[in-house]
Amino acid sequence: MRDPVLLVVAHGSRDPRHAATVHALVRRVRSLRPGLRVETGFLDFNVPSVQAVLESLAAEGVRDVVALPLLLTRAFHAKADIPAVLRDAPPRLRIRQAEVLGPSPLLLSALERRLSEAGLTPADRSSTGVVLASAGSTDPEAIAVIADIAREWWHTGWCAVRPAFASASLPRTEDAVRELRELGCSTVAVAPYVLAPGFLPDRIARGAAGADVLAEVLGPAPEVARVLLERYDAARAPRLAAVGA
Repeated sequence: MRDPVLLVVAHGSRDPRHAATVHALVRRVRSLRPGLRVETGFLDFNVPSVQAVLESLAAEGVRDVVALPLLLTRAFHAKADIPAVLRDAPPRLRIRQAEVLGPSPLLLSALERRLSEAGLTPADRSSTGVVLASAGSTDPEAIAVIADIAREWWHTGWCAVRPAFASASLPRTEDAVRELRELGCSTVAVAPYVLAPGFLPDRIARGAAGADVLAEVLGPAPEVARVLLERYDAARAPRLAAVGA
């Protein structure tokens, strides 16, 4: 029996760097699991749309799809937008919506990778304050998740870790940078907890002007690709259990 198709559902952006980064991440997922069919659909701005991909799959005779939100927190898009699009899919498709990517220890590892690539070493850890800078949300659940990640990350030995948000919530990146300076951290680093470049990541970068280190977005980090496959496997597990029953 064929594995379900993995449909990566990305938000989309007018910024061409966004789609390019999403496609690079999907290529890495394919390289980690050869033979798995992975498609990409966008909610807005970019093509193909999620609906167009679903219609094309149905026309080919595909029956099973795992739709995976390319999101780090479970906010409005995961709770409303994506389920609405999936409800309009061709009825012949059996679609499971996977969980969002975060939180995950692998994403913390990806953040560590990006900070290391930006020049930080293990010796810098205890004297470095980190701003965990996310896009932001009006959803209290999403904001609470970012705060929990910051607390968890601080316990791994950083001088301090503070959450910050590019929109909808406070504090802003520049405020968190200033707080870490006042706290006495000798080095301040900003770690964008975002998947791809775009308007809000650019705002994070501007807010990091007073920091010593600005890491890259998570992008196609291998740890991110592994999270995608973990979420895919978890979503298809009930089907596999039913087949074996």
